[in-house]
Parts: sequence; structure tokens; C-alpha cells
Amino acid sequence: MPRTTAPDVAAAKGVRKIVMLAAYDFTSARLAEAAGVDVILVGDSLAMVVLGHDDTLSVTMEEMLHHVRAVARGAGTALVVADMPFMSYQASVEMAVTNAGRFLKEGRAGAVKVEGGRAIVPQVRAMVAAGIPVLGHVGLTPQHVAALGGFKVQSKTAEAAAELVADAAALAEAGCFAVVLECIPAPVAAAVTRTVPIPTIGIGAGPDCDGQVLVFHDVLGLYDRMRPRFVKQFGELGKQAVTALTGYAEAVRNSDFPGAEHSFSMASEAQTAFEALLTPGGGEKDGHRA
Repeated sequence: MPRTTAPDVAAAKGVRKIVMLAAYDFTSARLAEAAGVDVILVGDSLAMVVLGHDDTLSVTMEEMLHHVRAVARGAGTALVVADMPFMSYQASVEMAVTNAGRFLKEGRAGAVKVEGGRAIVPQVRAMVAAGIPVLGHVGLTPQHVAALGGFKVQSKTAEAAAELVADAAALAEAGCFAVVLECIPAPVAAAVTRTVPIPTIGIGAGPDCDGQVLVFHDVLGLYDRMRPRFVKQFGELGKQAVTALTGYAEAVRNSDFPGAEHSFSMASEAQTAFEALLTPGGGEKDGHRA
């Protein structure tokens, strides 16, 4: 099957639901691919989920590129979207285009994602003009967590909701092929979905979006430091992993592992000759061959 492209995602609006998953390495990309996921987002959330930071602000371009390359190697047909990290595109249009280009050229991603509304329209226009597909992101934008005062539901007032609709519309007009709506009231997300001509991908935005995105580790129950209300765990692999690792540790301590079936043997003649070399007078003298 051919690889999914940004135009393919754009064309899915009103036709079918889009499945996006945030994943961060080769193995998770392979599993997502096997599950038939449409889009793999290499999110800057890896700062928290993979690198252990308290927010997404610390992750660098080089760290993101490292993970994007790994995911690109694991993804077969899914569209790989690289999340542009904090301050990799906000300062200037030139910086935005240069760094976005690196994700496609060096990271082998098929698109990039940026956070923000009308304020970053110039960057979006320039990236699209350079041939770089762009996924927008409005609502709760984690890169603005300092200004927002934490990870909070956004657009709860009529005025704020209207501003968000305007931001999403501006991103669509600037050339984004889709837009992520994060942590906003379901009626607002439904209104955006009706209003803009591009697909909406929800996360904590209700059921009316054109698609949904969750984090690989959240879906499988692997991350326990934070569990937002909008997350649904479809597995408890974290508990299973602890059980398996505990079994491994106990087996090692009890000398139950490794067993004969996990060990390698050598020909009896070679073993006899080897043992003779270690026997005093058997070919070794003061640590050197005689």
C-alpha cells in the first residue's frame, strides 16, 4: 500500500474518521502501523513521556529529529508528522521554514505540526509555500503552558470560543491540511468542525471531530505520571510489564534463568581441548602459552 499523504488526510473530511497516534520510536511506530493507524505524530510530548520532563518546553530540535527518524524507519504507510518544538518556529518565518525543512529532509517526516492560531499564520504560509505540509494545533497548546497558567481546558467562554474558531479558520486559509483541537468543550469543537474546510483531530475535544489522537503510552497504560480526563486506556501493559520484569528479576536471583535452553554449547572435542588449556601444565604457563 502507498504511504498516506497530507492530501489523503485532508480528503478524508466528511468521508471517514482519521486515526492519529502520538508515538516516539521504531518499535511503537511498527505497532501503530500494524494496527492500521493513519497518522503517527512524533509529538513534543516525548519530552514528558520519554525524557521525563515536567512539560514539553525542554525538548530540542536535535532530540526531535532523533525520534522522528526512528519513527519514519518504523512507519510503512502511515503519515509521519513531526511536532516542531518550542521556539523552533515562533521567532521568525525564516527559522520556521528552515527547521520544518529539516524534519522533511533529515527526519523523513511527511509533515510538521505547529501550535498557535493567527499569530503564526505568516510562518504557516511560508512553510506551505516551501512545499511543507503543515498540521495546525489550537486550544490547549502545551508550548504556551506558562502563559496559560497550566494544563487547563480552553475556550470555555463565548468570546474565547469565537476566537478559537477564528484561529482555526485562519490556519485553514493559510494552507494547513488539518488542525488538532486539544482540551476544549465538545460544542466548540463541533462548531469548528462544521466551520473549517479541513479535518479536525480531537484530543479532549469530544466526539464530533473528524478524527482523534491519543498518546501511545496512554492508550496502552504505560505512563502513570499524568492521566488527563480525556484519556481512555485500551490496555494495562504497564502492570503487565511490571509483572514480567519482577518475574525476570526473581528468576535471576533464584538461578532459574538462564536455563540450558537459553545457553550455547560447544563441541565436546573443543571443550576438552579448552579445559586442557586451563589445566596447569596443559599448555598455559604464567598466563602465557608455553
